[in-house]
Amino acid sequence: MARARSRRYAGRRSVRIWQVAGLVAAGALAAAGCSSSSSSTTTSTSSSPAVSSSVSTPPGNATSGSIVWSASPISTNSYGDTRTVLINAFNKVYPNIHVTLTSAPTNTDTNRATLATEISGGSSTPDVFMGDVIWPAQFGAHQLAVPLSQYLPASYWAQFAPGLVAGASYKGQVYGSPLFEDQGFMYYRKDLLAKEHLSPPTTWEQLESEALTLQKAGLVKYGFVWEGASYEGLTCDYMEYLADAGGSVTNSSYTTASLDSAAAVKATTFMRSLITSGVTPATVTTFQEPQAMAIFQTGDAAFLRNWDYAYDASISPAAGGKLTASQVGVEPMPTFAGQPTPGYSNIGGWNMYINPHSKNIAADLTFIKFLASPTAQTILAADYGEIPTTIAVRDSAKTAALNPVLAIVGKTKLVPRPAGTPNYPALSTAIYTNVNAALAGSTSPSAAMSAAQSQANTALSSTSGGL
Repeated sequence: MARARSRRYAGRRSVRIWQVAGLVAAGALAAAGCSSSSSSTTTSTSSSPAVSSSVSTPPGNATSGSIVWSASPISTNSYGDTRTVLINAFNKVYPNIHVTLTSAPTNTDTNRATLATEISGGSSTPDVFMGDVIWPAQFGAHQLAVPLSQYLPASYWAQFAPGLVAGASYKGQVYGSPLFEDQGFMYYRKDLLAKEHLSPPTTWEQLESEALTLQKAGLVKYGFVWEGASYEGLTCDYMEYLADAGGSVTNSSYTTASLDSAAAVKATTFMRSLITSGVTPATVTTFQEPQAMAIFQTGDAAFLRNWDYAYDASISPAAGGKLTASQVGVEPMPTFAGQPTPGYSNIGGWNMYINPHSKNIAADLTFIKFLASPTAQTILAADYGEIPTTIAVRDSAKTAALNPVLAIVGKTKLVPRPAGTPNYPALSTAIYTNVNAALAGSTSPSAAMSAAQSQANTALSSTSGGL
């Protein structure tokens, strides 16, 4: 939502400025799902699909033809629009495949609804589309996307960072090819911590204590800002606290909710305590990514939870940033005291999907495979600051040297949202509406989780399929 907007953001100082500025002004694309490198770990309730080395031959011509690619804006900088740059790079290798770009809505839900309507109506275009990481179950259940694992062997899927393929799967088939990733990070004021001789917090309790110290010293107005509004972004944030507390949203088969638990109440209670202690403003219950970002980047908060774009947004004047690189630090998310560090970061990002009605699936696959190649993944990382999805590019020293965010991606620990059910939209609504009510103080954390449990079970038992 991240593109929950939450969508893209920069790798170099000048990168993705238009998008960051737009995000701060209007909201991010929906905070989608995320995952990590070989040195990271991912917790998930879904098992990896049993992808096979024996696959079918796709219909069409793999080296010629025309395809239409639907994709939301990613970034634009001096190199140009990311999507156009990728198409041009592809055409240098495959000059006989003509790719036409269709710009999709920046609002993830609008984009999803539009594609579902078009594809369910039998339209053969777009042939390929960029979609949120939380779409595989919904699109797979309704036959709105091709199961790519029927055509791409196990060796293809092995190149991606752990967790991404499982997150792109539904009922044993992989529907999305990972394109680029988002995940949560903790941003902090290095200069303010130094003044009080404090170190970057590794636990939530330490963050709360240090924030209060900085506030009492008169160094900053707010201690910690994050996404607390009643929307998808709050589900993303909540998943981090819940995983840190040892909890989960559902059982492994997505048939029963597990939100009425001690871990869920602990996570919600702590989030509420951030407000009652004064560390977080009460208005956080209305904050999406842009509002939290604006407070931090103008120097009014000591700590920020946000996505990978936030570093550049903090120090880029064109994006509204009033801080400098010497003032802004970034670390993996904290966890609760007594738990292994770091804490969990929620997974967001975007996959590539194929329309089942496409007339040239072979060419579609050629394009998708190119976007997972070192050439394309390096363009995304080096020129646009996106987190690569392939291990080779993501773990390279060149990628780590690009900016502080990419330097620590391999140290993070990731948790997905419970999107393995086609009823995920209703499940997420049950989470964020009730957590938001607890944050606002209109109900207790325990009552909120009891209500969330009931609503989540209703969502999971629905036969509507989520679309």
